[in-house]
Amino acid sequence: MIISFNRPTVTGNELRYIQEALDKFHVSGDGIFSKRCSTWLEKTVGVPRALLTHSCTAALEMAALLCDLSPGDEVIMPSFTFVSTANAVALRGAVPVFVDIRRDSLNIDENLIEAAITPRTKAIFVVHYAGVACEMDAVMEIARRHDLFVVEDAAQALRASYRGRPLGGIGDFSTISFHETKNFISGEGGALLVNDPAYVGRAEILREKGTNRSSFLRGEVDKYTWVDLGSSFLPSDIIAAFLWAQFENADSLQVRRRAIWERYHDGFQSLERDGLVRRPIIPDGCDHNAHLYYLLLPNSEARNRLIASLRDREIYAPFHYVPLHSAPAGLKFARTHGTLAVTEDVAGRLLRMPLWHAMTNEPAQVIEAVHSLIR
Repeated sequence: MIISFNRPTVTGNELRYIQEALDKFHVSGDGIFSKRCSTWLEKTVGVPRALLTHSCTAALEMAALLCDLSPGDEVIMPSFTFVSTANAVALRGAVPVFVDIRRDSLNIDENLIEAAITPRTKAIFVVHYAGVACEMDAVMEIARRHDLFVVEDAAQALRASYRGRPLGGIGDFSTISFHETKNFISGEGGALLVNDPAYVGRAEILREKGTNRSSFLRGEVDKYTWVDLGSSFLPSDIIAAFLWAQFENADSLQVRRRAIWERYHDGFQSLERDGLVRRPIIPDGCDHNAHLYYLLLPNSEARNRLIASLRDREIYAPFHYVPLHSAPAGLKFARTHGTLAVTEDVAGRLLRMPLWHAMTNEPAQVIEAVHSLIR
């Protein structure tokens, strides 16, 4: 039996809610299901405003606009992230400045941020890798001292927390993904979370093609017009209807995903004890959301052999990011501060395990295969 890396989960009401959206003759953006999802996010994360977008990439681009990035500005971020984090910055003509990550959490090393700040630095984009929090107290303190925006790329981090605070509710702006590989899905989709009420109005304008249409719909102006930059960042209410069915089952989805994560963690304990792999490390104060489970192999050759051997057994376990600082566009649009030795080392050794909510016997089969191949 093939064990895929991911399999989208359907909770049961997705089709019924999509039909309901059709029956109400509102399938464009900001229908009843969009509003339900936005309210759920605002209550769950504790933010003044959550705006659904058609992707987390779109939400990151909105965050870059809200930070008023312009050509020559700089934004500090990790190189160990998906391309959208850097693209949002480069699209404004600003420069991503890559710093290294920590060996434990694989998140941006907060101790390297301040040295990378220059007079051109405008923001810090942090990425909560695998749903494990960055050291946000330190990041926010640095940002306050230097008057910088903080954007949480929380694509993987919904329902995770840092010292009791939900991720996505700490920085100035935060972005969430509902891609089919995430804990809660709508196929594609995302959200921008605005944590400062002063920026809510402009965020609405950016999302509505640069118009004040949201104010018009609330009766605050008698007509709407073009007032700022923007684009069409809204998702269809059909997408939101699918997502609402996921949010309704958020607790049970999280319980199931955490159980699979813990099964992997227990199953690979002896391999780590014998020095054959390293399991994920969750720093104190971080409550992760079991977004993904990975192993670090001794070197890239061992990792690549294991990928191929697992594939021969029809188990699909992929590596993760190619560091952005070594990518062609990274060399063209960004710069690196200091060495990125940890980033390069981790990227060559990391292997992700198959993980989706409906798994039953599959984790045991993966664990058995990894043990037999490594030993």
